[in-house]
Amino acid sequence: MAGKNVKIVSRKSLLCFFSMTTLLFLMSWLFVLGSTGSEDTPRFINLNLLPNSKHFSTFDDSNSEVRNQNVESSFGNRAILVDSENVEANHKTNKTPEATPSVKKCSMHEKVALKVFMYDLPSEFHFALLDWKPEGKSVWPDIKTKVPSYPGGLNWQHSIEYWLTLDLLASELPEAATSNAKAAIRVHNSSEADIIFVPFFSSLSYNRHSKIDPQEKKSRNKVLQDKLVKYLTAQEEWKRSGGRDHLILAHHPNSMLDARKKLWHATFILSDFGRYPPNIANVEKDVIAPYKHVIRSYVNDSSSFDSRPTLLYFQGAIHRKDRAHARQQLYSLLKHEKDVHFSFGSVQKGGIRKASEGMHSSKFCLNIAGDTPSSNRLFDAIASHCVPVIISDEIELPYEDVLDYTEFCIFVRTRDALKKKFLINFIRNISKDEWTRKWNRLKEVENFFEFQFPSKEGDAVQMIWQAVARKVPFMRLKTNRARRFFRSLYGKDMRLKSRPANAR
Repeated sequence: MAGKNVKIVSRKSLLCFFSMTTLLFLMSWLFVLGSTGSEDTPRFINLNLLPNSKHFSTFDDSNSEVRNQNVESSFGNRAILVDSENVEANHKTNKTPEATPSVKKCSMHEKVALKVFMYDLPSEFHFALLDWKPEGKSVWPDIKTKVPSYPGGLNWQHSIEYWLTLDLLASELPEAATSNAKAAIRVHNSSEADIIFVPFFSSLSYNRHSKIDPQEKKSRNKVLQDKLVKYLTAQEEWKRSGGRDHLILAHHPNSMLDARKKLWHATFILSDFGRYPPNIANVEKDVIAPYKHVIRSYVNDSSSFDSRPTLLYFQGAIHRKDRAHARQQLYSLLKHEKDVHFSFGSVQKGGIRKASEGMHSSKFCLNIAGDTPSSNRLFDAIASHCVPVIISDEIELPYEDVLDYTEFCIFVRTRDALKKKFLINFIRNISKDEWTRKWNRLKEVENFFEFQFPSKEGDAVQMIWQAVARKVPFMRLKTNRARRFFRSLYGKDMRLKSRPANAR
């Protein structure tokens, strides 16, 4: 009996102990859930705890919940696509998604500029391409006295490298020290920098020097690319990270055609991914920047829906390579519509002036994929306050992680646009009120796409720098992961080497 009593007592004790432990666990878990639900408790990692990442405090995290829960994976350079079935379901049930800010707000007193180390590349890589000649030992022009001019026409659309380089040079001027509006500043110690900037005017090099002279075996553009690869891979900054913290500009789709295969670890600033395999350029690693619009801005726009007589406008090259079948088919579908302007056009014989007048007097402007998914026509439309109609399924858009383009653009899938009468009926059914809302929003966001010197808060130059700043944690992650075995097995002094572009 005594043995049985002992067993009974021990079982009861264990059951009581287990019950009390479970109860305490549940109470503590409920307490934790209650405390994390408080608005005063941070739900996400504080990015300010990361090295050199104070510039991320400029963005408001109060609405950092994931907004697009329904996504589907895609191939190539793109990361995700919004589930169209979910969008259509919401439209049918008249569900309106909760309003979220299109651009995250900044607090100027918290703003800390991106720290950029810029190589002092020889002038042949940058301003000498503008026919500027250095004086003395400096490879940079004295921008206090005169800023070298950039060639006009279509050269303007890919002039991104010019504006960013000027902005870094201007950050060293005395007046910049008292300004809180700088998004990036130049530092001369690379160990203090968030990124390493490569000031090669690659788009201009392609536009001006891609043809081979009769007395040469290689074009000057290819020669400069070869020199750039040799220069960069010899630098300590490149060896430390394998180029993973470097920023290279290749905005023209054909620029850096040779060098990109050897420098692919770096972050590229591009116009789109149309001519890049995803292992060299992709939306996670790289930055999409706007074209500089070539038509004149619509200053003091007091137009209205009724005062713009043309319903739909397109002027440009109709017969193109690659994706251009959509342009040709749409031309056949729309050319006889009475309130549609769809014609061939170029920059010659006053083409830019005519395009400005046409866009300023149109309600909607077509942006159709051509040789690549993007074109400067979208940014011409934004500057004209002509609501863009984007027919380019693979297009990537600048700052889309903080800017909602559906507030001022119309997106139509190519397969739908090419159905007979679909596009014109769709556009005709857009109400005057909806067009006016988008027109007003265009006037609010147009400054995000304006390139100017000196740069101003919220313009294209500073928006690009901020987009680069948001890539810095990913750059650092890639660099640190690549260092694992080199540092642990081979010591600190080992340097990272780039693998071939087809390596996994």
